[in-house]
Amino acid sequence: MSAAPSVSPARPRSGLARFDSLRVKLFLAIAGANVVLVMAAYLIYGWSFDRGLVEYLNKADETRLQPLVVRLANGYRQHGHWDWIAGDRERWFELSREVLGSGRVQRRPGEQGQPPGAPPPTNNAPAPAGPRPAAEAPPPGNPPALTIDPRLLLLDAERRVIIGPEWRAEQAVLKPITVDERLVGYLGYVPRLQMVASLERVFQAQQTRTYAAIALGLFAAVLLNAALIAHWLSRRLRALGAGTTAIAQGDYEVRLNAQGHDELAQLADDFNRMAVSLQAARQARQQWIADIAHELRTPLATLRAEIEALQDGIRQPDAANLDSLAQEVSRLTRLVDDLRLLSLSDLGALDYRFAPLDLGRFVADYLHEATARPGQRLRLSTDLPEGLSVRADGDRLDQVLANLLQNTLRYTHEPASLDVRLVRDGDEARLSWEDSAPGVPAEALPRLTDRLYRVDESRASASGGSGLGLAIARAIVEGHGGRMTASASALGGLRWDLWLPLHAEAEHD
Repeated sequence: MSAAPSVSPARPRSGLARFDSLRVKLFLAIAGANVVLVMAAYLIYGWSFDRGLVEYLNKADETRLQPLVVRLANGYRQHGHWDWIAGDRERWFELSREVLGSGRVQRRPGEQGQPPGAPPPTNNAPAPAGPRPAAEAPPPGNPPALTIDPRLLLLDAERRVIIGPEWRAEQAVLKPITVDERLVGYLGYVPRLQMVASLERVFQAQQTRTYAAIALGLFAAVLLNAALIAHWLSRRLRALGAGTTAIAQGDYEVRLNAQGHDELAQLADDFNRMAVSLQAARQARQQWIADIAHELRTPLATLRAEIEALQDGIRQPDAANLDSLAQEVSRLTRLVDDLRLLSLSDLGALDYRFAPLDLGRFVADYLHEATARPGQRLRLSTDLPEGLSVRADGDRLDQVLANLLQNTLRYTHEPASLDVRLVRDGDEARLSWEDSAPGVPAEALPRLTDRLYRVDESRASASGGSGLGLAIARAIVEGHGGRMTASASALGGLRWDLWLPLHAEAEHD
């Protein structure tokens, strides 16, 4: 077993480097993003609330003032002019207060609005514009003078101020007053928040304090949430890091607990599959080394025994004994050559010389030459149509066919039968190779192309095979972009199916 790779210990961190961790970075990233969202929400909500409050109050004023517009239009329709209210400040006061929600006020005796018989008011002059000076305050003991709402103005059709402060006319929003679809004047009002700026500032300050308290609470919740998420993520990543360290130290039995179905759980599953593959690869390597040692031990032991017998004089160095030594050397040579070929295939360094090849004619020629040898007892049946061209290396395909034929001749009972057929299967050519009994157990079929695998270990010495021929054949077929599978034969033996991609020209035939 090879030594586990050394892992350098982690260097201790000091100072600011201690904060250079994934947990801290996750915390800062999550907390920073949430703080930005909280501040943005605070600013947008404050701006939206102020804007919405202004629009709400203005629309409320417009709705509440609509009855006053109707009352003024009816008065103008009845009198035909604005003199009926221009000099009657108390009537204007009463109308405006009724619209704004206040109750009717009691008039002083002798003023308009008293019971029938009371003299009408004599003051028909327009009310002075602007707020009343302090000198106009009523004397003690008398009922207080009525104050006209400074937000309301009455203007004629030429926009001349009839009632109300003239200096507010530019700030006022005008609502037209029509009588029989004829414009007779305007009711002007100053938006509420322009009149009570101090109240707005007080309300805004109160809302700011409320929003600030909410923002602080959200900020604390954000920090707590970021800390919990960072701890949760870093804990799972630390487990992954610990598993990776164990793998690097050669402990392939480590497994991670994959919880949930998120990306980290999928990463843990992938890690576990990687650990299983590495563990299987190590076990296969150990088995591979043990199998090679076993394969080399047998011919080496035979050679040693025969050489010692020659040295001790038990056997004579005649031609027969020397031939026996040569056979063992040849067996070792074949084994080493096969091992080298498989190693080159694993490294992707196996040399191929691809060229267009008529697969049917190529297989037919090979079988004709191989079965025409003297003493060959094989009943051969073929169906190998020409015209199926593949891009292949003829020498390498010779190795594949030679391995298949050797297994057929080596393991089938006499009289041996072989049926070889070639058909087109989509954009591939499929070569079927079926021989006669005996067959192979179903559980052994998937392992026939494993290296150094034999169905019957006791027949290894008698057959002379190394257990690498089918593994080499599979490697060559896969090097051509094809595949090779084993199954039970209808003749009672083993069936091999080989698929090779057709040449580009043959695909369009």
